[in-house]
Amino acid sequence: MTVDKGHTNTAFVADDGLNSKKAHHGTKSIANSFALEIQDKKPGLETDYNPYEHRHVEHPTTNNETLIHLLKGSLGTGILAMPNAFHHAGWLVGGVGTLLIGILCTYCIHLLIKAEFELCRRKRVPSLNYPAVTQTALLEGPEALKPLSGVIIHIINTFLLIYQLGTCCVYVVFVSSNIKAIADYYTENDTDVRIYMLIILLPLILINWVRNLKFLAPFSTLANFITLVSFGIILYYIFREPISFEGREAVGNVAEFPLFFGTVLFALEAIGVILPLENEMKTPKKFGGNFGVLNKAMLLIVTLYIGMGFFGYLNYGMDAKGSITLNLPEDEILAQCVKGMLAFAIYITHGLACYVAIDITWNDYMKKHIGDSPRATIYEYLVRTVLVLVTFLLAVAIPNLELFISLFGALCLSALGIAFPALIQTCT
Repeated sequence: MTVDKGHTNTAFVADDGLNSKKAHHGTKSIANSFALEIQDKKPGLETDYNPYEHRHVEHPTTNNETLIHLLKGSLGTGILAMPNAFHHAGWLVGGVGTLLIGILCTYCIHLLIKAEFELCRRKRVPSLNYPAVTQTALLEGPEALKPLSGVIIHIINTFLLIYQLGTCCVYVVFVSSNIKAIADYYTENDTDVRIYMLIILLPLILINWVRNLKFLAPFSTLANFITLVSFGIILYYIFREPISFEGREAVGNVAEFPLFFGTVLFALEAIGVILPLENEMKTPKKFGGNFGVLNKAMLLIVTLYIGMGFFGYLNYGMDAKGSITLNLPEDEILAQCVKGMLAFAIYITHGLACYVAIDITWNDYMKKHIGDSPRATIYEYLVRTVLVLVTFLLAVAIPNLELFISLFGALCLSALGIAFPALIQTCT
């Protein structure tokens, strides 16, 4: 998996950095430069220009490949938190609520895709990334919103930065909590989880010092395989005991519904990989539509999330934790292997998720102030280290997995996945 260092802020990167593919610079595909140049483009005859016909992708993906990438981008730590989300909402509200949130997210993604196509056609450019789509929409929208077009990229980058750093905090807590669960069993001590966070700090810094993600590609592939195997073992533990509705609430505490909403948004929302994947397709017009790639992927994703949440909650009930791995038996080798394997997989994913935060902070803001300084590389490593330390300190301050997931899901993904697509559609 490679990332073109000349191409900064590639829209968004999800759990496994799926959209870090190399862009084709001959057409300025998915480039931030469009955000700066777009207002100088002349509309011309809109009907004469089809953006899909002018995209020149070096290695275009098929429909099935795009479907797999979208599934991989959506199946991360969020699905492991679904039983806990259902605990807050109840099995009935949880199932119906997840379905409705999934429909809403899918609809907003369709709005974003349609708006991008329309804006590309008007401005006669092959493709636009998320910040460029938003800026262009504001320039096309009401006069009152046009002054915001200059700052909207910074607003989106801020939300993105908060979300990516928050995701990395979730990963720090997840890895350390699962290591603690294994270590405490053998040491027979209840060691503070912060100690394990400190232990993994240096490995986290080192993996984020990798400047070219292609060196992480083999480990990322291994992490994806480990994740699939681990999910299978988790399902085995869920269905090992008879499923019963006894003591399980159909409707949870209304006061805890926001925790459910934030967790489901964090788990379901794949807004980060949408535009990059659609822009890399061989037949992008088949991404949308009633039977397009997006609807097929979201149908599978929502079904998997409802299934994991529903049956996980029926099995563990009020004891469902922020990650279902923490509910697995402490004394069984198979369960310990799952915790260890997923801890390793998420450790690798931390380096991929933090890449976007590094890319925005360094390439979009700090690098231009440093210029061609001979110490530029040292400064870059310093930025990488500081960002990892930020995620570490936040995790140490609040080592609560479910609160982190709900907070960043509700705060950032409600804006990036729902509010901004609605604004873009309104202005287009």
